Amino acid sequence: MSPGPSRTAALVTLGCARNEVDSEELAARLGANGWKLDDADAADVIVINTCGFIDSAKKDSIDTVLGAADRGKKVVAVGCLAERYGAELAESLPEADAVLGFDAYADIAARLDDVVAGRPVRSHAPRDRRTLLPLTPARRQAAVADVAVPGHAWVPSARRRLSDAPVAYLKLASGCDRRCSFCAIPSFRGAFVSRPPTEVLAEARWLAATGARELVLVSENSTSYGKDFGDLRALEALLPQLASLDGVARVRVSYLQPAELRPSLVEVIATTPGVAAYLDLSFQHASAPVLRRMKRFGSTDAFLELLAEARALAPDLGARSNVIVGFPGESEADVAELERFLGLARLDAIGVFGYSDEEGTAAADFDGKLDADEVAARVEQVATLADELATQRAAERVGTTVDVLIEQASVGRAAHQGPDDGGTRVPGARRGELVTAVVIDTDGVDLTAIPRR
Repeated sequence: MSPGPSRTAALVTLGCARNEVDSEELAARLGANGWKLDDADAADVIVINTCGFIDSAKKDSIDTVLGAADRGKKVVAVGCLAERYGAELAESLPEADAVLGFDAYADIAARLDDVVAGRPVRSHAPRDRRTLLPLTPARRQAAVADVAVPGHAWVPSARRRLSDAPVAYLKLASGCDRRCSFCAIPSFRGAFVSRPPTEVLAEARWLAATGARELVLVSENSTSYGKDFGDLRALEALLPQLASLDGVARVRVSYLQPAELRPSLVEVIATTPGVAAYLDLSFQHASAPVLRRMKRFGSTDAFLELLAEARALAPDLGARSNVIVGFPGESEADVAELERFLGLARLDAIGVFGYSDEEGTAAADFDGKLDADEVAARVEQVATLADELATQRAAERVGTTVDVLIEQASVGRAAHQGPDDGGTRVPGARRGELVTAVVIDTDGVDLTAIPRR
């Protein structure tokens, strides 16, 4: 009797933290159906969880598929790029043996069986996922069972951690109801759907039992949490419950929308023991005219007032943001206003991205497009300033006391540092410890601290 087909797969995750959670869902589903996970060199099938957010992320996803195929492996593309383009991607990328959307996640093991056996796999047919659920948030929870929403339903078998790191991502919600003119994410991630608090808490307990000491809450827009079951203060109630769970040392909230950030939520984040005093705010720009064209709200003064109110509650609060430069119609005066804001905001980390057209977005049809060289020049200009300002902000923390969760020998992150915001070195500290330490030196945005005596 000839041996059966190999059932070993490797998972490669690209893009954001939400994809990290989705990959752990895929890992659980594969494991429950007899597939073993291995590294890319040993596995027969490489599953690439792609990102479809901006041009550079798309290119990285395609290059990763091509690289895996060049190794002589079977390759399956899943994730946002696959969901967004489906059959079109499959036609232009024949190196992929299958291109699967979110609807295929429940049967991912069977689809990989087909790939290994050489059976044809129908490529995903894209659709605007905003149309799959009711527009009224209050009606959405009743309908969500009929739509494939990755990482939404929770049972212990629904997720398999792919590392034993003391930090784990925990998904609050999926999708987005905002209509920012530059962003295509709602079209392929769908309408905003909150996970019930009971499920979030149950998964948090499980994560803590696996050794996760910091829980990083992720979604497309965490400030919308609860609106689809009629409770705009749901996150304010949930955060203290998460922070009080056995084994959880710290809870961190990511992806906050400034226009929806209520003072009561700021207060909970800034003052609740066990919740990181940290605001991950998607400002995107500071010039009011640019923000209006982006279909966003705010201004330099409004954003500075928000930060001031938060720091009045927690003077050492951490704050980070991303900004887009080169948006259609952006003038030199708009760039100067953004730079003025950044100079006053005292942010700990600043991501700078250049605008690029995204299919299906309003901005793709806007007048006033800047040429690519000008966009690149503005990115370099603002990014250079951002690096200088973040370095200065880190230097301001010398002499302050920080609580550092050690993630590997002697290196971890303080409460003001998110997963991509630099780290803090505490010589001699052990992995998994939460160490109270005094900052004595900096290297860029990275800190060195010694345990407080």
